[in-house]
Amino acid sequence: MSEIAVAVILLCAAFALLLILYALVFALCKKRSSAIQNMSKSENGDTMPEEEPSKKGRGRLWERIFLSNVLIGKSHAARIAFVGVVAALCIAVNMFEIKFATTQFSLTLFASVLAGILLGPLFGFAAVFLGDGVGYLVNSAGYPYYWWVALSCALMAAVAGLVMKLPFRFRGALYVKLAAICVLTLLLCSAGVNSLGMYYIGLEIYMPKDVLEAAASRFGGELNFGTYLFIRFFMLGQIWNSLVNYALLFAAVPLLNAVKPLRLGLS
Repeated sequence: MSEIAVAVILLCAAFALLLILYALVFALCKKRSSAIQNMSKSENGDTMPEEEPSKKGRGRLWERIFLSNVLIGKSHAARIAFVGVVAALCIAVNMFEIKFATTQFSLTLFASVLAGILLGPLFGFAAVFLGDGVGYLVNSAGYPYYWWVALSCALMAAVAGLVMKLPFRFRGALYVKLAAICVLTLLLCSAGVNSLGMYYIGLEIYMPKDVLEAAASRFGGELNFGTYLFIRFFMLGQIWNSLVNYALLFAAVPLLNAVKPLRLGLS
């Protein structure tokens, strides 16, 4: 079972790296092709048209795949501004959390999903991963760096960005996509990558000793992954943290979408 967990985490990391590599290669190839075309036009005496931002919803192929509809059609400066603001938000939420009884409340899940919705799967992944790393450096609270938590949150952004690409155009489609994002991120990221990393790598560091001793006596000295998952979500209350973040997501995203100056255009 431990080999399976390691394989899942490595596959997720490989997927993320391939996603970024593909986008970079595609962008470089397009840039080189555009430069060659401009050089050819210049040699033929043609005027070189200035590059205009892509019209919203009609961007280049790599933009339509990896960028959100919010960023498509925006200038490079606007894109950098969006990524910077979202990365700052991710840094801020990673620095603060509230502990109530055995439950740790934070807005990391909310910020990760929002990053994917606003930036798309590629820039959302990068902003969340960067935000988690910088947030840890600023305020580690003496804990070791849980890289699998950063990977889990970054994958939440990637999942959210991909789901928002689904071509749903009916009334209430935004809420359907938000519901799908909540289910997928809970199963694949929170209960999947995050919990697998905690169980196989960080269990002795993260889990309180009294909980481990109680689990050992109650379950015959063996704490399997299913038991750990039950303890983490229902005894330590992480399910409530997830529900609070998802409820905030359902409240905040439609509200932001309704603010006309932002021009999000989410659907």
